[in-house]
Amino acid sequence: MDAELPYSGLSPELILEAVGRLGFECDGRLLALASYENRVYQIGVDDRFVVAKFYRPGRWSDDAILEEHRFSLELRERDIPVVPPLVIDGKTLHEHEGYRFALFERRGGRWPELATTEDRVFMGRVLGRMHAVGALERFRHRPTLSIETLGRASVATLEASGFIPDHLVDSYRSIAEDVLDAVERKFDAVGGYDVLRIHGDCHPGNVLWTDSGPHFVDLDDCMNGPAVQDLWLLLSGSRDEMSVQLKDLLEGYTQFREFDYRELNLVEALRALRMIHYAAWIARRWRDPAFPRAFPWFGERRYWEDHVLALREQRAELDQPPLTVW
Repeated sequence: MDAELPYSGLSPELILEAVGRLGFECDGRLLALASYENRVYQIGVDDRFVVAKFYRPGRWSDDAILEEHRFSLELRERDIPVVPPLVIDGKTLHEHEGYRFALFERRGGRWPELATTEDRVFMGRVLGRMHAVGALERFRHRPTLSIETLGRASVATLEASGFIPDHLVDSYRSIAEDVLDAVERKFDAVGGYDVLRIHGDCHPGNVLWTDSGPHFVDLDDCMNGPAVQDLWLLLSGSRDEMSVQLKDLLEGYTQFREFDYRELNLVEALRALRMIHYAAWIARRWRDPAFPRAFPWFGERRYWEDHVLALREQRAELDQPPLTVW
């Protein structure tokens, strides 16, 4: 399998054959769903649909994927609304022609707007319950959130990638180092915090909302980390608006689990790490044809000028006091 073209052999025929070998009668309906890291398809089987996720070759070990699956199943067993992989013949991870994949029940829903206090408190309660389970043990085979992995390794990737225009290389290196130094000071100021199993990528796109509330559809980036990582990605707007949103989330969260309010000092630090890591993620995946199609602006001078400016603005945010929820 070509590491630079990881999905070149993943044809519709192979996908349907893989699902069919698990005992499903595929009816030919196949729809690619939005996903870049993995390949995800909605497939018609037996007068219904299932979702097949084909894991990016070489990204996770089998142990890491199975740990994600066990966490999902553990959450479901405790009535926490997630969509875990289907257990087929005692297995959740399957292989066909060199591709590892899992099947999931198709679940509907809408993008969570979290526009009301009631919805935000509801979401907070679900996250509090999830983290109460996540705190029972740690992942052994999945990553732990760190400045080194998300920040410094990402900067090294970008500096070696050739994407940063020559006239911005020094500016990027300077502001990235300054930002990461400030991020490190934020973490040092907080000191030790509770590390638990978290969703890791808890943005609204990974949550579906129905009349009965939210459910999580993707734990592909679950990791060990601080609780606040699963909260700040749900915030938007001005500082005042985010403070109100966070207050509501924590009102629900603390009904099921205590929250260490020192972690509020990490919100802008985590945002900075995500900004740097996101750019590095695109650079690392650029040889996958899906990425130039999805992010055609990534190699343009304007993008990098805006990115450097955004990092400078984020550096200023790191000097601001944490969000207040009182």
